[in-house]
Amino acid sequence: MSTITLKDNGLQVKLPDGLSEDQLLAFKPFNGHQNWVKGLTKSLSLQAKNKDHPFHPDPYQLRAISVQAFDMFSSGRVGFLKATADVKNGAGEGLPASVFLRGPSVGMLVMLIPDDASSENNERYVVLTVQPRVPVGSLSFAELPAGMVDDSGSFAGAAAKEIKEELGLEIHESELACLSELAGTGRSVDNEIDEGLAEAMYPSAGGCDEFVTLYSHERKISRGQLEEWSGKLTGLRDHGEKITLKLVAMKDLWREGARDSKCLAALALWEGLRREGKLDALGYGPHASVDGVAFSLETNTFGPEFGQRHGKDLDELALFQLSLGILVLGEGGVNRDVDHAEVRVAETGV
Repeated sequence: MSTITLKDNGLQVKLPDGLSEDQLLAFKPFNGHQNWVKGLTKSLSLQAKNKDHPFHPDPYQLRAISVQAFDMFSSGRVGFLKATADVKNGAGEGLPASVFLRGPSVGMLVMLIPDDASSENNERYVVLTVQPRVPVGSLSFAELPAGMVDDSGSFAGAAAKEIKEELGLEIHESELACLSELAGTGRSVDNEIDEGLAEAMYPSAGGCDEFVTLYSHERKISRGQLEEWSGKLTGLRDHGEKITLKLVAMKDLWREGARDSKCLAALALWEGLRREGKLDALGYGPHASVDGVAFSLETNTFGPEFGQRHGKDLDELALFQLSLGILVLGEGGVNRDVDHAEVRVAETGV
């Protein structure tokens, strides 16, 4: 075992036998642009700067790091790393600080729509990959397509690459919507301390640095091609990837993908963004129509044509509202998915 000193902050790091200083510093999750040490150091510095910080009276400090184990990729670079950090305050109180470093990754919500599907039934299918995941003891784990971000650091590029490798589908980066970034634009910043965390989902914040940036893509294909995709074998076989594709109806995704955190997070973001109208530009925003009358799921109100069609008679308005409520809660002909909408006829100009 050897000890090195980081030039940026003078921090001492213990290395296990077989891991050199150059190999450690070339490992981006430890020493890259957006790395664990830099992020932790920034968060710790906010304790003293912000008087409202809960740890301001007795700030914690990063005193040392000990690398316990590492795995090497076939390319000769570090792939994964296990470390512990000594984080204590002046009173000697410590914070849990064991971490598994693997870096960022991406997850893709790929939705396929039969080109002969009517707009009323909102028929769409999500592509899941089924593959061995030895760490969880499974040989057939169903999940959203996902992959690690390579040294280029391009999240959208990594997503497009994984979609091609795992699904065999050519998608340009510009055709991907970043659900994570779209969701972050509406987050409340009241009383929030900006620690510089990525706009992404952290699946295991208690023990791993990994964050997953979530993307979505929607495409119309023929029903015949849709059937061909189900059960298709894909993946880079020479890299040990043995992937089978599984198509799941969007309405069943919450159940079929319940074991996969990427799946649940992407579904929640997609539904929330669509409800708030932030996916309109992508062609699948939260809009509905009932008998030719426009309805917005973002505001739960009708367009101005409602008054033209139904007049200003309050009894007629109440009857129409009740009828729409039945359609929404049941299986009526409401365009787009408005299963959980709270319907009202206010603010329609009638």
